[in-house]
Amino acid sequence: MRKNDPVSHVMTKSVVTLDVSDSLSKARRLFEESNIHHLPVVSGGELVGLLSWTDFLRISFGEFGNQDVRSLDALLDHTYKLRDVMKTNPVTMPASGTVRDAATTLANGGFHSIPVVDGNKLVGIVTSTDLIRYLIEQY
Repeated sequence: MRKNDPVSHVMTKSVVTLDVSDSLSKARRLFEESNIHHLPVVSGGELVGLLSWTDFLRISFGEFGNQDVRSLDALLDHTYKLRDVMKTNPVTMPASGTVRDAATTLANGGFHSIPVVDGNKLVGIVTSTDLIRYLIEQY
């Protein structure tokens, strides 16, 4: 394994994002339709937060139980704003970072994704799954 490979080798560059003004029902749809677990939240192209599937589950099923999708969306959008649920100031890494940097951060951080930024501009996201795939390719 080449520990100094740039993070761009493993990160997703076409990132599915939310705008800070989007609804939680939109987040739910994106999680389901895109089969992803992390949604960076942007405002004007700049990263302002991160919503994980786990964050979403904490509120959507913990409080509202077994609702049908339409009822769940209405309750979510009436009860919460995206800013109430997303993590602000998520741990990020620079686009100049390495695969090793990403692996170290994920191993020590207790989370499973790192938005990759150039300044404050989101340019990608790297997940623990991306790193596992990278390891598989190496061996």
